[in-house]
Amino acid sequence: MTEYLVFRLYAPLASWGEAAVGESRPTATYPGRSAIIGLLGAALGVRRDDDEGQRQLRDGVGIAIKQRSPGSLMRDYHTVQVPASQAKVTYRTRRDELSAPHKIIKTILSSRDYRCDGLWTVAIWLTPQAELTLEDLEQALKTPRFPLYLGRKACPPAAPLAPRREAFARLRDALDAGFPPLWGQDQVEERRALRLPDSVVYAWEGDTKALDGNDQGVESSEVWDVPLNRRRWQFGPRAECRRIARTGEER
Repeated sequence: MTEYLVFRLYAPLASWGEAAVGESRPTATYPGRSAIIGLLGAALGVRRDDDEGQRQLRDGVGIAIKQRSPGSLMRDYHTVQVPASQAKVTYRTRRDELSAPHKIIKTILSSRDYRCDGLWTVAIWLTPQAELTLEDLEQALKTPRFPLYLGRKACPPAAPLAPRREAFARLRDALDAGFPPLWGQDQVEERRALRLPDSVVYAWEGDTKALDGNDQGVESSEVWDVPLNRRRWQFGPRAECRRIARTGEER
């Protein structure tokens, strides 16, 4: 038996950033390691420039996701005014940028993607290097130090995360743990309201058999979402396993 911290994520808008090239800011269909570490860091009050606090989170927890619904894709068109780069000039705040001479302010066009009405279950466990406890993380999610959001500050949670600690024999059992319906009194009404798909996606770190002892139908890939330095936005690679299952086959 392994103890897990299990919670859910739901919001009308969420954005799980992927590698951004040029003017496009895409989103994955479910949160990666960087997004969950950032959420836990905000709950604990760990700042981005706190290298030691960031290291403890990065090295101390394992993460798995169950995507109950990816939500629908929404693309938002953005225009942002920023001053052109100048030698020996540093803009420390947004106010400083907008106070720059008008002739050097330029307009940048970009598009940002969001997931609408997505629903995810997250399972956290401690690694041998852990310096935090699941009790600390559970309490932080219940009473966060900083506001929590799902990928971007404009995406606050729209339902309680309902974190709880519980021991399970398999990682899959932890991810299949139930939560009170978001609407109504039963799961059927929740499925209808959220238009949940007929399949779910499991994504986890570690061995291909770590989900339930069976690697049938498991895909493994390398993803670059391990936060190495939050101030410089540097990320490293990790191996991620994925499996798709039909709804009702979760257990």
